[in-house]
Amino acid sequence: MANLERHVYRGLEGTVKKVPVNMTAELGPKEVLIKITHSGVCGTDVHYIPYGVALGHEGVGIVEKVGSEVTQLKVGDRAGGGYHQNSCRQCRYCLKGQDIWCYEREIYGTSNPDTGTFGDYFIGNETYLHKIPDGMLSEHAAPLQCAGATVYAALINNMKPGDRVGVIGIGGLGHLAIQFAVKLGAEVVVFSSTPTKEAEAKGFGASEYCLASEPEKVSSPVDVLLISGKGHPDWSKYLTRNVLARQGIVVPLTAPPSMMSLPAFPMFMEGYNIKSSLVASRADHDAMLRFAAHHGIAPVVEKFEMSELGIKKAFERLESGQMRYRGVLVSA
Repeated sequence: MANLERHVYRGLEGTVKKVPVNMTAELGPKEVLIKITHSGVCGTDVHYIPYGVALGHEGVGIVEKVGSEVTQLKVGDRAGGGYHQNSCRQCRYCLKGQDIWCYEREIYGTSNPDTGTFGDYFIGNETYLHKIPDGMLSEHAAPLQCAGATVYAALINNMKPGDRVGVIGIGGLGHLAIQFAVKLGAEVVVFSSTPTKEAEAKGFGASEYCLASEPEKVSSPVDVLLISGKGHPDWSKYLTRNVLARQGIVVPLTAPPSMMSLPAFPMFMEGYNIKSSLVASRADHDAMLRFAAHHGIAPVVEKFEMSELGIKKAFERLESGQMRYRGVLVSA
């Protein structure tokens, strides 16, 4: 791999540019070189434009080379990953299978500034890459590397079969959350800001649909409430026992505002819990891919060219709120 020139897309002077990253060293013993074919587009990527890091964290591609000690992947395999890139593997979190909470974790945006999936190649550690199941389209697998892993982890850690799960927002995260929750045995209620998506929400498996501004019209309270839309709701409307059952769990999945102001009395008297959730651990990520393949869970995607212009178009559509529902960059 000596003198291999990689290209990545990073934020420069307020826009996204394709720039070279020279990689002169050989692969490490546990490293894998992936030729990227597809990369999902996420709001987090827009957030990191000003910081100049290599963008992209939902990559899928073909393994081109493996390190001397790699055993889980081989040349020619399809593999994906990009957000969670490494951890210490020996702390109490890693040993319990909760490596995403490792204090030495390496994650997109805060570690490895030259490592992103918007580009031609991605170099990752084998145990933080995931083999794509046969039969799953790469354009569908790409958004699952972050969006799918995020909602799956939130659900399996906070719900049980038979629960009523509320999903606020039917966008890039929400439309996947509905599908996963239903297949995990939940009854799903969607709260949306627009009345025009009811048929689509029910097509994904939701059994009930309410306007986000009128959550009190829900037929009975939900046990778990996922916040998957932009921003946070009017907590005074949702943290009531008619909307969220006593001891109900709220899981915010989108970047929070600088402060969260919650009504203290309902939190105390109704026993509500706010649970943070990032993407899945390694084991749960692999389980998510198998589960999605088995149940035919797939994102709705719009495809764009992997180029400066293609990324610009994808970001514009994402920021305007018109994306249905996950953007995917496709290499030529």
